[in-house]
Amino acid sequence: MRVVGLMSGTSMDGIDAALIETDGEEVFWLGAALTQPYDAPTRALLVQAMEDARGLNHRTDRPGVLCDAEVRITDLHAEAVLRLLEHLRLTPGDIDLVGFHGQTVFHRPDAGLTVQIGVGERLACSLGVPVMADFRAADVAAGGEGAPLVPVFHRALVQRLALPQPVAVLNVGGVANVTVIDGDAPPIACDTGPGNALIDDFMFARTGVPCDVDGQTAAKGTADEERVAQVLEHPFFAKPPPKSLDRNEFRRFVAERAGLSGLSAEDGAATLTALTAATVAAVVPLLPRPPAVWIVAGGGARNPTLLAMLARRLGAEVRTADAVGWSADALEAHAFGFLAARALKGLPLTFPTTTGVAVPMTGGVLFRPK
Repeated sequence: MRVVGLMSGTSMDGIDAALIETDGEEVFWLGAALTQPYDAPTRALLVQAMEDARGLNHRTDRPGVLCDAEVRITDLHAEAVLRLLEHLRLTPGDIDLVGFHGQTVFHRPDAGLTVQIGVGERLACSLGVPVMADFRAADVAAGGEGAPLVPVFHRALVQRLALPQPVAVLNVGGVANVTVIDGDAPPIACDTGPGNALIDDFMFARTGVPCDVDGQTAAKGTADEERVAQVLEHPFFAKPPPKSLDRNEFRRFVAERAGLSGLSAEDGAATLTALTAATVAAVVPLLPRPPAVWIVAGGGARNPTLLAMLARRLGAEVRTADAVGWSADALEAHAFGFLAARALKGLPLTFPTTTGVAVPMTGGVLFRPK
């Protein structure tokens, strides 16, 4: 099955679109991918949508700008698919399915609520291709965390590699999440803590640039380990997997504990980068065995300063997804193509060891073009 997977992550920097050939159980080919960056007005719209989503009580509510944002990102996802297909000299008729994650604006599984905006029916009609969307809701409704969703895809990829196990696949987007694969044991997965979100927000507030490009600002600073240790006192980090969190979960807590207003841009970026690395390392004592190899994907894989901090704190080999033949930038987009094919067949997407759901669960809602 030829599927285009789509991902707009919590970093809110753009849309990743990637082609994959899969039957939902094996990965036959990881195809080409592209990133369509959000322009400044779209990013501002999404930031406001995140703020307006704070008061949500029902997953179909769309207060404030949420409705406008939902239509806008749906249409941009359609453009991303068409751009990818044009680049490959394909047409929508050449693909079987689209996996559409949408944009997470609210994630509170403890309240039984997760919201990803994006209109699956509108996307299906725009492309003339069936669209699988709304991947997380079924798991959360059944008492699961609804995240992370990608471990079953990570398992399919790791099975093709000759690496010492356990292998940890770490995705560092706005939030960081990890999947640990150890032979035939069920994969263990969880969110580890803030990924790039706090760094991005800090850099934008201080410099007007939406991220620390290549970790250059952090590389010039000195991390305040005492402040990092204070943030690690949050009970989330001692909680065993599975567990998940919202992008903005630690914004206030870090502001209270870390007091970054008193630090330079360089030292603040270094401290937040060290915090991301430290929160990843904090999950290791909660695992049955420490991973022998860590494979890093997402925006964090493009940050040499973060990669160096991870290697020091983990005491293990750290590789990027690109180094093992995957795409660091497109891995989650490929994942949602895989998950779409899997959901179409009614196969489980989530498991007790990945989201805490009582039994393996399928998910997703299929929208056909009219």
